[in-house]
Amino acid sequence: MGWIFPRRATGALIGVLTVASLLTSACANNAADNDGDLGKLSQMTMATGSTGGTYFPLGGGIAQLWSNEIKGLRVTTQATGASVENLRLLKSGEVELVMSTNGVGTMALAGDGEFKGEKHDFVALGNIYPEVLQIVATEKSGIKTVEDMKGKRVALGPPGSGTEVTAKQVLGHYGLDPENDVKPFSDTFADAATKLQDGAIDAAFTVLSLPAAAILDVATSSKIRIVEITGPNLDKLLKEDPSFSTLEIPANTYPGQAKAAQTVTNWATLYGLPGLDEEQVYQLVKVLYEKGSGIEHSVAEQITLDTALEGLGETKLHPGAERYFKEKGALD
Repeated sequence: MGWIFPRRATGALIGVLTVASLLTSACANNAADNDGDLGKLSQMTMATGSTGGTYFPLGGGIAQLWSNEIKGLRVTTQATGASVENLRLLKSGEVELVMSTNGVGTMALAGDGEFKGEKHDFVALGNIYPEVLQIVATEKSGIKTVEDMKGKRVALGPPGSGTEVTAKQVLGHYGLDPENDVKPFSDTFADAATKLQDGAIDAAFTVLSLPAAAILDVATSSKIRIVEITGPNLDKLLKEDPSFSTLEIPANTYPGQAKAAQTVTNWATLYGLPGLDEEQVYQLVKVLYEKGSGIEHSVAEQITLDTALEGLGETKLHPGAERYFKEKGALD
């Protein structure tokens, strides 16, 4: 049933609705104009990731720290599919800040891969922590190498995540079609862990901090193997995508992991709209690198000024972030 208004109220109502419509339109245009000066904001939203991953809880801790430390600013978080989805939310102006792997960020700015034909414009505020590719297989699966995944049930990561992008890159470099040569699953990290424990899948790609809670859960109750990234295909991957670097997962990082395992890593990076206020961004970055290590999360101590600018490539820094890094001597 529709609302019925007295005739005398109709004109006033139309006026109110018109003003509201104009204000909504103006806000939408302002949000979509990523290059425009947004001025000082009283609230910002940061897109994080899915539950079971690192972005979601860590992002919540960072947002709370900012809200507590920066006067007049409240930062909230939004659960998402992570990197790819986050950068598209940033492009649309639906959020002001995002967490994403630097590899996916580089891809978006270049209009490559998942972002082919798209034009993105965003800036970096700095790195948060190293994102480690950890491929986990059940011992029963018999998977010892990436090539062994052919025909197996493999979780590639949540849709729109950096994990999904990385999984497809790695499989491709090892000669496997992620759609046809494996039986792909698009699970959150928590769901993938449960399926590994239940034997519903054979392996899972994860791009998480070390050690990853989801993998610890599986390794505590099931026998697993960390699948290594090695050989000529690794060399090719590093050459084609400089955002990657090699990393060794130490022995005994997880229960039953007797040997060290070689893999690759990206960075979890904080990106934002170019039009954010310089002073507010300066404060965001200052608080993150001077007080972020106190956040109650296992990777918080990895938020350091020493690694804040690694792997950013051609991505521009926000002027507020640039000012902070220059003051601290991290940037010439």
